[in-house]
Amino acid sequence: MPEPSELAKLAHKAGTTFILALFVDLNGKPCAKLVPVEAVEQLATEGVGFAGYAVGALGQEPKDPDVMAVPDVSSFTPIPFVKEGLALVHCDPHVEGKPWPFAPRVILKSMIARLAEAGFQSWVGAEVEYFLLRRDANGQLVPADAHDTAAQPCYDARGVTRMFDHLAAVSQAMNTLGWGNYANDHEDGNGQFEQNFEYSDALTTADRVVTLRYLLNVIAHKRDMIATFMAKPFSNRTGSGLHLHVSLTRGEERVFSDGTGEVSELARSFVAGVLDHACALQGLIAPTVNSYKRTGGVASSASGATWAPKSPTYGGNDRTHYIRIPDDTRIEIRGGDGSANPYLAVAGVLAAGLEGVTKSLPLGPLGSGPEDVFPPTLLHAAELLEKDSVLVDLLNGASPEGEHDVAGYLVNLKKDEFFTWHAQVSPWEHERYLTAI
Repeated sequence: MPEPSELAKLAHKAGTTFILALFVDLNGKPCAKLVPVEAVEQLATEGVGFAGYAVGALGQEPKDPDVMAVPDVSSFTPIPFVKEGLALVHCDPHVEGKPWPFAPRVILKSMIARLAEAGFQSWVGAEVEYFLLRRDANGQLVPADAHDTAAQPCYDARGVTRMFDHLAAVSQAMNTLGWGNYANDHEDGNGQFEQNFEYSDALTTADRVVTLRYLLNVIAHKRDMIATFMAKPFSNRTGSGLHLHVSLTRGEERVFSDGTGEVSELARSFVAGVLDHACALQGLIAPTVNSYKRTGGVASSASGATWAPKSPTYGGNDRTHYIRIPDDTRIEIRGGDGSANPYLAVAGVLAAGLEGVTKSLPLGPLGSGPEDVFPPTLLHAAELLEKDSVLVDLLNGASPEGEHDVAGYLVNLKKDEFFTWHAQVSPWEHERYLTAI
């Protein structure tokens, strides 16, 4: 008999009975098939098939051949705290034996390969903010904790204590997986929380963001709550961010530090590159109609601060800027929100930063940046994205022969999303116009 595959060995060692073979589409929707361990060898050697058009935003039509989700064995994750015997493995979608260039994980892997060619390795930490909600007797969304009503609830010890069971379950899950959960806190909005884990390489962190969102959803559901990563679920409360902490190494060398406690010229050029592309990058890291309720002049919060940047500037240890530089080892990009696809968000930041490094772009004084403001809507962001050659090249980078226009597909997807929303008649319009004339 042939030797069992590495995936089969891991599954049997963990006592796995079913494996979620999982990937996300361009919108970040988690898609999976539940594979019994008896079919693990078939999963390992062939992958598992999906009708790509039915998946969602994955660049296929009904007539196209199957998408085969091929597991990345290194991402195998037992999750018995969800269901006994259950495990998850992240997959790279393939079509006719080749990595599918519309798959976000494939796009990020292509960008990581480009960085490696330039001599760098990328490291990323992610702050996943989310709301815990429920529906009241009238069907309205409200904080799951009925006592969470303070005007400034951030870091409230009573708030985290009341939600202890949920927060502890998520924390224990992360630590069981070896992620290194080091803090769990109440954020600035009523019902809003954040649970942190240690940084890792770019692909692992993006995988973990997807995994954590899945875990938060199912763990919250067990307690009759809704976990949402929507950018701004309430007009008068802080929105949810997906802040990314990014650094580069060259072998063992931390190239963002100059060795004296200051950031290096290379790091400054990386920041300059991200700032140069920041407005177009919003199309990747703030990818929904709702995202633009969180940023810009329309954003508001009962606490007095939105914690969302309005323009592409950088600062030191200052959370009012698009890029914060808290120390000499990393930078924090604060423009992304909870709805961002982590693979595309990380890839976009790395592409923009690498462009700055390649061109040795200069960085202005603290507090400065391009003389721009962020796009006010998703439509504006999509239009900027399609004109940005660096980000277009990134999105099309997994299709080296130029056979597929991934960037054009994504831009059209976002424009359609905007116009679908724009066509809806809202209660605001009734209140504003019904008897105005």
